[in-house]
Amino acid sequence: MSRLMPLLLACVLWGAPALAQDNSAPPPDKPAETVKREETVVVSASKVESTLVDAPATMSVVSAETIASSAAQNYGDLLRSVPGINVIQTSARDVNLTNRQASGVVATSQLALVDGRTIYLDFFGLILWDAIPFSPSEVKQIEVVRGPASAVWGANALTGVVNIITRTPRESAGTEVTLQGGILNRDAGSRQGDGEGTTYGANVFMARAPNERWAYKLSAGWFHSDAFARPVGTVPVIPDPRIPGAFVGGAAYPIDGTGAPGTAFENLGSSQPKVDLRADQELSGGGRLSYSVGVAGSEGIVHTGIGPFHIEDGSYVGYGRVGFTKGSLKASAFVNVVDAEAPSLLVADPATGGPLQLNFKTQSYDLEVGHSTILGGRHILSYGGNVRRNNFDITLTPNGEDRTELGAYFQEEFFVGRFRLAAGARVDKFGNLDDPAFSPRVTAIFKPTPSHALRLSFNKAFRSPSVVNNFLETTIVNPVDLSPLAPFLPPPLQPAVATPFPLVVGAEGDPDLKKESLIAYEVGYTGTFKDRTTVGLAFYINDTDDSINLVILPPELDPYTPQNPPPGWVERGLPPQLIGLLAQNGVFLPQTAFRYLNLGPLRNKGFEASIEHRFGHGLSGYANYSWQDRPEVRDDPDPYPAEELSLPPTHRLNLGLSLDNHRYRASVGVSTVSQAFWADVLTPDYFGYSDSYTLVNASFGVKWNAGRIITSLKATNLTNEDIQQHVFGDILKRSVSAEARLTF
Repeated sequence: MSRLMPLLLACVLWGAPALAQDNSAPPPDKPAETVKREETVVVSASKVESTLVDAPATMSVVSAETIASSAAQNYGDLLRSVPGINVIQTSARDVNLTNRQASGVVATSQLALVDGRTIYLDFFGLILWDAIPFSPSEVKQIEVVRGPASAVWGANALTGVVNIITRTPRESAGTEVTLQGGILNRDAGSRQGDGEGTTYGANVFMARAPNERWAYKLSAGWFHSDAFARPVGTVPVIPDPRIPGAFVGGAAYPIDGTGAPGTAFENLGSSQPKVDLRADQELSGGGRLSYSVGVAGSEGIVHTGIGPFHIEDGSYVGYGRVGFTKGSLKASAFVNVVDAEAPSLLVADPATGGPLQLNFKTQSYDLEVGHSTILGGRHILSYGGNVRRNNFDITLTPNGEDRTELGAYFQEEFFVGRFRLAAGARVDKFGNLDDPAFSPRVTAIFKPTPSHALRLSFNKAFRSPSVVNNFLETTIVNPVDLSPLAPFLPPPLQPAVATPFPLVVGAEGDPDLKKESLIAYEVGYTGTFKDRTTVGLAFYINDTDDSINLVILPPELDPYTPQNPPPGWVERGLPPQLIGLLAQNGVFLPQTAFRYLNLGPLRNKGFEASIEHRFGHGLSGYANYSWQDRPEVRDDPDPYPAEELSLPPTHRLNLGLSLDNHRYRASVGVSTVSQAFWADVLTPDYFGYSDSYTLVNASFGVKWNAGRIITSLKATNLTNEDIQQHVFGDILKRSVSAEARLTF
């Protein structure tokens, strides 16, 4: 954060004179309008504007009204109520989400965008949701494509797309100051009896349209949260639900405190400074140029398959973008820059004896052009393409290669009478893949009335291996308990096995990985009744192949031998011959423990049902239910190994009400999630279930002085349930915060 604060303060001070001089009246405070749901305009399904009911993909929209009244603390909380999305929060800053399959501590199959600019970090495939450089109050709507979308968006839109669309400066003229502060209950696990933690933050937003040609906006803010509680004791030993007769669990949770790597780590909170600036220039002839730049800090814990890392103070994600629009023609160029340092909190580096270090500096440069046209009144043609350059400098991939990516798409939507047909495809060529990737999509829509649509679709999508997937090359220390050998050793050697042996093991990528692919089949329905009630139904089958996973290798595949003992073995006084005796009894000490591999085919299928209703006077409600079947291992000469499967929650139910009228702003939401099985952190002794939970969030706000001042009280996990959304994740307890928002 220290490197970002001067920039943050400079931007705030630069905007202060304009803030102080502004005496314009705020826009009138209106309750949520009863806009026809089928007339909601979306762009993420095909990169061209269409109504929600005509979109060639199953979509959900989170509106600005929903965001304003929500008690959400982060984007995970905001999106948790969307059908089909699995959301997990594992630390004060670490949120992951995935559509229609199991999520994980590194969710790599979900593309995320801000105004069409990717925020997916190509070097690893993760998304730092806290590094979005503006406040949620600036968001116009969040569009969620609930299914693969590579036919339009290319690589990494494997299971869906989240596109955050912000208001333009001209749409949001005014000044807004937001202050918040609160407490979070931590009376559980490692924090039992330690007292409550705190959260606090501030944000300043200013937008001006000084003339018909120019408009601009500035946003700057900061948020801090103390650390949550960590689970203590041991991961429960349970029968493995995937392999009859096998058991998992039994590892001790690392203690929340200071200690040597491999035995303990200090759980950490999060600090998140951010600043964002945008200027729009209206051109003669109806065109517009938009210039934007932003930077956000990300500090706190990120969990991975080899344990937690600490994203240190001063790490940041920045971007710059220029966009041009004129009618249906759109062109943009952007650069994303990431600079972060993240030492491991649990794994030691054998070379230094200190923590394993994950430092990464990456730059992505992208140029994109797209256009659409209407032919004969019945055809909408859209087409475009992009070129992207990714440069990587990552400590864990010393032989990593930069890459260039090219992509082009074409889509036609044909409509006649009650029928619409959307067919299109995209071709991408990546520098790390030998063959181009072809991503087709076909959607047939039947509309018995303008407000109702039945949809049948076929879709193919892919994910490219990241540079970490291809070129990971590191060694880590994995403590091994050899104490059971003590009775079989002479007394002079017994002390050598009294403490865990720091076994050095390797983790490596595979330069020859194939792309991960998904073929999706879906039947869906969207309908609106009397302009107030919207119903959605969807049944899907997703067939995934060549899944890219960090796999635990069999220990006998690449073992240490008496001729090649592990580092430190002889120094501890252990004879090399003991390694041979262990092998004769089926105990092997691996040299390489983890490797990225392509795994065989899986089938995920599920059903989603949703209803939204606007009661009037600013009151609306929703209910949705998602059923997700257990992943099915498909027949294959090399089937997906059962020991690598994670099992998503089978049932998810969301209910909610929100109110936004001239006087009050309030919401209540309930999310119930059934148990899930996790197999994506460290070794099987850390695998296990997260319990089912019910999360109740609520907010209540009062508008003063014609809406110029809004004071709110927001609470998450009102029932104060001990919620662990991942078997290795933090314990989430009740959080309550007060907020004051002033508009000038």
